[in-house]
Amino acid sequence: MTRAGTRRPRVRDPYGLLPDASWLAPGLSALGLLVVAVLTLNLLGGSIPFVTGSGSGGGGANRTAAPSNVVVVPPVTFPGSIVYAKAGNIWVQHGQDVRQLTTGGRDSMPSWSPDGTAVYFIRTTDAQGLWPAQGVDRHYQESVPAIMRVDANGTGAPETVLTGTIQAGSRSWFSWIRQPVLSPDGQTVAMVSDGPDPTRSDVVLQFYDLVTKKRTVPAAPESAPLGHQDPAWRADGRFLLFVRNGRDAARGAPEIVRWDIANKKATQLTGPGYLEPSYSPDGAYIAATRTTSFGNDVVILEAAHGRELLRVTTDGRSWAPVWSPAGDAIAFLHIEGQIVDLKLARLAGPGPDWTVTDTIDLTQVSGLDGGSRPAWYIPPDELPATPPPTTAPDTSAGASVAP
Repeated sequence: MTRAGTRRPRVRDPYGLLPDASWLAPGLSALGLLVVAVLTLNLLGGSIPFVTGSGSGGGGANRTAAPSNVVVVPPVTFPGSIVYAKAGNIWVQHGQDVRQLTTGGRDSMPSWSPDGTAVYFIRTTDAQGLWPAQGVDRHYQESVPAIMRVDANGTGAPETVLTGTIQAGSRSWFSWIRQPVLSPDGQTVAMVSDGPDPTRSDVVLQFYDLVTKKRTVPAAPESAPLGHQDPAWRADGRFLLFVRNGRDAARGAPEIVRWDIANKKATQLTGPGYLEPSYSPDGAYIAATRTTSFGNDVVILEAAHGRELLRVTTDGRSWAPVWSPAGDAIAFLHIEGQIVDLKLARLAGPGPDWTVTDTIDLTQVSGLDGGSRPAWYIPPDELPATPPPTTAPDTSAGASVAP
């Protein structure tokens, strides 16, 4: 994959890791794209294992080839269905039943529609771009992302929701689109992107209205040019969490920020070292990844102030948590050797005084895609009777952050 340089080379290198020399732009365009992809698709924390569905990547001396199918060892039970990516395809697991929704090996970052009838994801397509570098139009091999939608029951072909293709006369280019998540009312996709003009934007939080077909770029705080990642809606749609990427010397320093949809106001919830947030069903707590020099673990935070309440894992090899819509469990990715699998931690008791009763394998030696977060859906008739999500503004929480 390659991507050209322009008159603004730091946009080609949004994470600020490449030399700022204009004559290097064509030769380093491929490296620049790789850096952006790794830092956007994976965790900026610095120690997360960079793995793929093939079982290649970091951590561990043993190389074990993952099977072509997802392996589930009975008895595995949990309510609803969890969607994840493996070998560039989208899979849905319901207990011990696993089915593949897409083929082709170019898909990632799945998430559920609020009603559970569809899955949204990213698909990349190879293309040849034509874009100027040093005043001369040059051809580039591209992997163009698009937001796709597919029926959760596996019927019908995936349909394109939004493409990253940019056409400017005879020239063609593309913008990044990552991590699409649909709002609870089913109207707005939150994502991170440098569109519609990647020469003027970093990869930041954006909203795309499925009705008007228009995108909005909120004035969310950014440590330029590092951008954002990991958007996550609260169940009532009033707040959205995202991660503001930062850097402490050579190490990433991500922080979780809450965006007030109505008031268009940002509130910083955590200091450096937290990312991949997931709201609890009642909106009172947040599951997140805590990254340190010792690895990555799943933690639970207080949603109002970002205070850490519980370490769900302590192995340094766990990340990408998703809270069960029933509120009594957290699923997450875990690496053993070089193989990524899905685990589930059961929570007993009321929050914040939970106890992790047990942690079970939902897949075994399956080689899931480590850069794609899982997502969980439970039909309303299978949910326990629980209080509705918190709807009062969290005005006392955290510190407001200027754009």
